Amino acid sequence: MKNSQLDMHYMKMALDLAKKGRGFVNPNPMVGAVIVKEGKVLGKGYHKFFGGPHAEVYALKEAGENAKDSCLYVTLEPCSHYGKTPPCAKAIIKSGIKRVVIASVDPNPLVSGNGIKMLKAAGIEVDTGVMESSALQLNEVFMKYISKRLPFVVMKCAVTLDGKIATCTGESKWITGKASRNRVHKMRNSLTAVMVGVGTILDDNPLLTTRLEGKSRSPKAIILDSKLKSPVNSRVFETLKEREVIIACTEKFDNENYVKLKDKGVKIIICPEDSNSMVDLKYLVRKLGKLGIDSILIEGGGSVNFSALKSDIVDKVVYFMAPKIFGGKDAKTSVEGSGIESISDEIKLENVSVKSIGEDIMIEAYLPKRLIY
Repeated sequence: MKNSQLDMHYMKMALDLAKKGRGFVNPNPMVGAVIVKEGKVLGKGYHKFFGGPHAEVYALKEAGENAKDSCLYVTLEPCSHYGKTPPCAKAIIKSGIKRVVIASVDPNPLVSGNGIKMLKAAGIEVDTGVMESSALQLNEVFMKYISKRLPFVVMKCAVTLDGKIATCTGESKWITGKASRNRVHKMRNSLTAVMVGVGTILDDNPLLTTRLEGKSRSPKAIILDSKLKSPVNSRVFETLKEREVIIACTEKFDNENYVKLKDKGVKIIICPEDSNSMVDLKYLVRKLGKLGIDSILIEGGGSVNFSALKSDIVDKVVYFMAPKIFGGKDAKTSVEGSGIESISDEIKLENVSVKSIGEDIMIEAYLPKRLIY
């Protein structure tokens, strides 16, 4: 194999390692590292949990003294500053590594190119951009949050072939198959918060937790409830000991329920109203970003989805489409609201990908100008 092919081979190995940190390192990026010398892998590592050692540290420890004159493959530029851990660039220099191959530059202003400069100043050969697109896509949440301090927002929908999210009587369990539902739980596990409207709480009374085999975590729950009508005995509040539950309301909230929910331990964010007297979602996501929430999975109904799209807070949409037809002009659809009047006002999605998930089809796409790779 040519050098470039070898570089891609080992970088893919590093990327696969990085994915193991999904859901456990937020708001840090997922990073993987592989140390190679004379065709032999001497050390491997990945960032396992927030605040823990970086991928390079694990790889260097495994390689030991054999790291001298080797090549390090790492999915993100090594840090050059003291944060929760010492700078990895210094550890790499100290190890005697002679070449570093980096997939993507770190957009963090504290790093952004400084790690590369430090390595080059020490006489280390540095190559960048190997499998860069894959690395950027892997860390799309981090890339947006670290540069804009706004959460990366994913709108998820489960629909029939004719676009329905329920029958004409409101029945919705289950539209998609077990494989799709498992995939949604993986999404919940990987993102920091899940957002629904109060209608979902009143109609479905969900837990909004992650239910996966093995190690997993449940996201923070965010409820859009402009008048604070969420019942105190809703199932979602039973999970307060394991994760934070946040309600976003307007100044027209129910005072009595406010006291009950606060006493229960619910965090309440009072937001301005939008043009429809609902929670101003642009204000809310800015507030959530300041609270350290780097990503949100919207699992609301048609009204919430329309509001999110209209407010331009959505970065990515994920549709799970089941090979079923419900019909019914009054059956709920995935995006409702007032809709658009002209085709010229359409929301055209970009970078669309389609794959089979069990018996269903999963469609992923990005809102305009949200693509970073």
